[in-house]
Amino acid sequence: MSSSAGEPSPDLVPETLPDVAPRLRELRRRRGLTLEAAARRAGLSPAHLSRLETGRRQPSLPMLLALARIYGTTVSELLGEAAPERDPIVRAGRPEPVEADGWTYHQAGGPGRAMQALRVQVPYASRGDDLVRVHPGEEWLYVLQGRVRLVLGDAAHVLDPGDSAHFDSLTPHRITAASGRGAELLFVHTLLQSAAADLCLGGSAPRR
Repeated sequence: MSSSAGEPSPDLVPETLPDVAPRLRELRRRRGLTLEAAARRAGLSPAHLSRLETGRRQPSLPMLLALARIYGTTVSELLGEAAPERDPIVRAGRPEPVEADGWTYHQAGGPGRAMQALRVQVPYASRGDDLVRVHPGEEWLYVLQGRVRLVLGDAAHVLDPGDSAHFDSLTPHRITAASGRGAELLFVHTLLQSAAADLCLGGSAPRR
């Protein structure tokens, strides 16, 4: 079956997905997105997304993946499948830490969740210290060692061990070490539209 540009064929999923349509509508409303806003993020027309939400059109697998990212869930949950049981314990040293641009990230929470927890080692005067980040979500950090300089919008703050900060990630922000020996902090953030593997971790992914 042919389809218009930006609206993939529905033939890549089973013919009957009885629970998907109302779940798509419920998740969109729960995220506070209008039909137009959600369609724009998914690369669809509002009319096409409306047809998906009313069951008049079946979504393709790529479209389910896109909508799952937008709504902060998984394709399995969109299809009504039971989520696999997650181990609530994260043992020290597992998984291995990841280094990017001099920052070292230790996973401190379970994978595949909307809230990501990390223990982060921030070197002094590392590459990209002038990088300002803006994205949906919230961030919380707690300084374990050293001093941290946190720039939020036009305001700059220096945090000592024991200090913490909690802010909206849509506020332009930058985090750097303010002490010569670097700093170590606990970091929790929500980035519901990103895969867990892309949250501050790995390869060329930009760090905060």
